[in-house]
Amino acid sequence: MFRYFIYLAYDGTDYHGWQVQPNGVSVQETLTKALVTFLRDDAIEVTGAGRTDAGVHARLMVAHFDLEWMGDPDMMTDKLNRILPPDISVYRVRRVRQDAHARFDATYRTYKYYITTRKDPFNRKYVWRVFQKLDFDKMNEAARTLFDYTDFTSFSKLHTDVKTNNCRIMRAAWEQTGEEDWVFTIQADRFLRNMVRAIVGTLVEVGRGKLSVEGFRRVIEKKDRCSAGTSAPGNALFLEDIGYPEELFVE
Repeated sequence: MFRYFIYLAYDGTDYHGWQVQPNGVSVQETLTKALVTFLRDDAIEVTGAGRTDAGVHARLMVAHFDLEWMGDPDMMTDKLNRILPPDISVYRVRRVRQDAHARFDATYRTYKYYITTRKDPFNRKYVWRVFQKLDFDKMNEAARTLFDYTDFTSFSKLHTDVKTNNCRIMRAAWEQTGEEDWVFTIQADRFLRNMVRAIVGTLVEVGRGKLSVEGFRRVIEKKDRCSAGTSAPGNALFLEDIGYPEELFVE
């Protein structure tokens, strides 16, 4: 058996997240069905680099699967894109070491979250429109406090099966992309479930003047999800990038 990494993108609007769900269509399920159809192998299993929530998008998701022999990866990419629906696209398939793991071997993940204070009928599916001006300087000041901590229990979905809520954040900053448009970029070695949306929602409380920078710091230190703000909507969140050590790749 050989192991392969598959690189793909998807618009999550019509999916109940990445992971297979009992009561809704997921990206993982749709990709697996396409692989089974193309490879004529019902035993194919797809393991993703992480989970995206319902409605969340990915400009780059990575997953792995095992196969006895695949042939030409470029041909496989083309065939899969013909089978998959228009809102899922495969970029590339690469052979990796047999012990490589799409989730556990990732060295970083990068997310972007988009906010606007203007009404725009052409981007309403992919940004969060807020109805008041925000103090992004204060939001950036609060975001910088994230580097001082590793335990982000306050921004994690409750009752998950992870063994630790520790993460190492490498980047967290708001940047203006238009007159009334902003993007929050956050990069870490790993993320907890619902973590980015909870951080954004709490930072917006800072931007609205409802929470001080020191108050944001206290939210982190309390290690209590109830102390943080409401999660930001999922439709404006994009998984942007995932990094791996080059030595994982065979070709």
